[in-house]
Amino acid sequence: MNTLAHAGPGPWVLFFPLVWAAVVIGIVTVARRAGWRRGRGFGGDLRRAGGPDEHSPIALLGHRFAAGEIDEDEYWRRLTVLEEQFGRAADPKGRRT
Repeated sequence: MNTLAHAGPGPWVLFFPLVWAAVVIGIVTVARRAGWRRGRGFGGDLRRAGGPDEHSPIALLGHRFAAGEIDEDEYWRRLTVLEEQFGRAADPKGRRT
C-alpha cells in the first residue's frame, strides 16, 4: 500500500505557464519587428521609412519638375535648399540619404 499522499501537481506546474509566456513574447517580438505596431504591415510604408510623403515640399518640388513647371537647374537648386532645411544631406558619393 502506498503510504505517501500525493501533495499536488508539484513544481512542474510552473513549466507550462512559462512556455506560454515565451510563446506570447515571441509572437509580440516578431510582430513588432515586422512593423505591425507601427502600422506598416510586412511591406513597410515609404512615409514611415523616412521618405517624403505626398504633400511634403520635396515631393511637391518633384511634381512641379515632372509637370515641366521648372527646369532641371532650378529643381536641383531648390532641392539642395530643401534638403538642408529638412536635415537630409548627400553622402560623400553625392547620393541622397
